[in-house]
Amino acid sequence: MNSVNVSRKYSPFFYITKPTGIVIIFFLLLLAGCNFPDPETSALVDAGSQQTGEPENLTPNGLVSPTVLPHGSLLPAETPSELDEGYIHYTTQQGDTVSALASRFNVPVEEIHVDYSKTPQTLLPIGLELLIPDILGKTLICGEPLLPDSEVIYGASVDNFDATSFALEAGGFLATYMEVVDPETMLGPDIVQRVAIETSTNPRLLLAFLEYRSGWVYGFPEGAADDLYPLGYGAGGDTGLYKELMITAKLLSQGFYGWREGNLVELKFFQGESQRLPPGLNAGSVALMHLFAGLYTFDGWDHQLCEPASFINFYQNMFGNYWDRATKVEPYLSADIQPPILALPFAVGETWSFTGGPHITWQTGTPWGALDFAPVTGESHCAVSIRWVTAAAPGLIVRSERSVVALDLDGDGDEGTGWVLVYHHVAAEDRLPVGAWVEQDASIGHPSCEGGQASGTHLHFARKFNGEWQGVEAPFPLILSGWQVFADEKPYQGFLQKGDDVINASPCGCGESLIMREE
Repeated sequence: MNSVNVSRKYSPFFYITKPTGIVIIFFLLLLAGCNFPDPETSALVDAGSQQTGEPENLTPNGLVSPTVLPHGSLLPAETPSELDEGYIHYTTQQGDTVSALASRFNVPVEEIHVDYSKTPQTLLPIGLELLIPDILGKTLICGEPLLPDSEVIYGASVDNFDATSFALEAGGFLATYMEVVDPETMLGPDIVQRVAIETSTNPRLLLAFLEYRSGWVYGFPEGAADDLYPLGYGAGGDTGLYKELMITAKLLSQGFYGWREGNLVELKFFQGESQRLPPGLNAGSVALMHLFAGLYTFDGWDHQLCEPASFINFYQNMFGNYWDRATKVEPYLSADIQPPILALPFAVGETWSFTGGPHITWQTGTPWGALDFAPVTGESHCAVSIRWVTAAAPGLIVRSERSVVALDLDGDGDEGTGWVLVYHHVAAEDRLPVGAWVEQDASIGHPSCEGGQASGTHLHFARKFNGEWQGVEAPFPLILSGWQVFADEKPYQGFLQKGDDVINASPCGCGESLIMREE
């Protein structure tokens, strides 16, 4: 396949001055944090056939038709009546909640006409017909669904695809690129795979975006060896492929989870213009739109995403029909899903400190789904603890590297399917290897300061479902040994509650944060 480089050097980010770049990097490159008390800085060889022809199922504006995938729709009432006047019909899609819909449509929760509702944050059944007041007004002109949710996250559609193998076979500059990352020397394809699995971002999307912006996957662009910003962000001193891919993952997450939760309802383009997002979009489409909005003015964004020679068709030519892939795995979120029963991730009879309440699970933009626990032992503040972190449920170790252990609860060996528990800051010493099956309460490894920028020994604990990071509250509340987790208005705050007992998060490791596991 010929390499394609779509005007990367004309990206506004490429010409960012250094002071502006510093401001932008401050907001875009915040890493997942853990408190003790300071925040931390916290990625298969069937690539499919290479398609070079035009996709068959194009809409009049050149976009791939999404009709094969259930998604939200906005329709006028088929039979006008007094009830329908001033309302639109909306068909629910996966991940919808009343609270998120209220935000997207800019209406109060109580004005959404719905027969099914437990709480505003409860997942709605897919395909439910709703009447919602039509008061939003003008929205983004290019507002068709562009990408399924499953093409953004590291979920079931990734299947046995491996970015490393694909990139090496492609044979472009990426296959020869090397970079020092924390402080390991890594080959370019391995960097892509690392970012994909660690941030739970679809590796196909990362590879396609890299090829679209730089031509590195298949080609050898002139000056590639000296290019500090292969994706064109130009974010100050944060140079190299790894950090540029991490920015990409963050922008995707901000769009994906922001839309899912109803916190992001408009796009802000480079140089400040804003446009309201149509409420019938899905999270995957908004993720891609938000990514491109960070690189282009509105006119450039429209050209890159909404015209026939757009990224979306480039992506299909590179990796085949993504809507067809999605029909095999979506919907992967539904109202009847039950979260797993979990225990506190340390041994019965031990006292630990709840040092960090709900905060981002990994990169900036992910839900507040992570907790921090620190052992109370009297050891030095950053020692590899004598205490063990333990399995909160039975499962299979599917990842054990770089201070992370991923525990696959369905045991199929695929981190992109089912419930997965992610343990961070687990020391290399005594850490269980990939392939080990553990029962609940089995020792996994020792908490430490390894990985990121931790100021004290602790464990960062989070959950994923089918590759999608989950928050601590509805629709899938996090309960550990009977203690339900509640977030506060600010990250790292919040509390645990069991009956009338409450334990508040505190980075000091003092009395109010101490918790003993009793069973």
